Amino acid sequence: MPIEIEHCSFAYRRGVSVLSDLSLRLPPGCTVLLGPNGAGKSTVLGLAASALRPGSGRVTLGGLDTRSRRDLAAYRRKVGWLPQQVAPVPALRVREQIAYAGWLKGLSRREAWDRSEDALKRVGLGKLAERPSSQLSGGQLRRLGIAQTLVHQAELVLLDEPSAGLDPVQRRVLRELIDKLKDDTHFVVSTHQTEDLAETYDTVILLESGRVHHQGSIGSFLDLAPERTADDRRAEAAYARLVAGEV
Repeated sequence: MPIEIEHCSFAYRRGVSVLSDLSLRLPPGCTVLLGPNGAGKSTVLGLAASALRPGSGRVTLGGLDTRSRRDLAAYRRKVGWLPQQVAPVPALRVREQIAYAGWLKGLSRREAWDRSEDALKRVGLGKLAERPSSQLSGGQLRRLGIAQTLVHQAELVLLDEPSAGLDPVQRRVLRELIDKLKDDTHFVVSTHQTEDLAETYDTVILLESGRVHHQGSIGSFLDLAPERTADDRRAEAAYARLVAGEV
């Protein structure tokens, strides 16, 4: 069930436009939203999460429109969003914070608490349920954040630069977690990094200056790399060509 972004414009402050008449379909499966810093990736995910409202245009999911107050709660139940910064909630333990996120999404307290246990297990934090969330490492906080998006059984999870600031081991753990979950949940992940694209994603969308420069399968993206590029450098080479405007 894809999110449709139709003719959307957005500006954070008067006179500075980030997106202008952007139309984009976020497809089912596991999608990477690729692009340099400042390309508009976080803005697109903010619109898709309904955290931001477009200045014009609309964002829909299965007939639910983020402009409609009647649709908004149901839309947000279907979509989970992990922004760049995952902050521990003071005085809450790990399971309590996940249950709190479920309650904020409209679950009853009992339902949120019951579902938090499964969400913890899915991200591999079951043994840390009683630890204060403020004592988690950066990588564990990212996994906590993903659990918060899963507790209300979201159909689609949006991850904004989830590997930023993580060391190589933490990035590997995060990648393996997405690989484990993507059979049951659709993902859209924004990043400017090209490592492991072929192993993780089905679709690549490259965004630059608020516009889509490429959208297609991972295979079509890798085919944009120059001939004789080594297999482990094809994603990087294809990205460089697109950003440089050579294709």
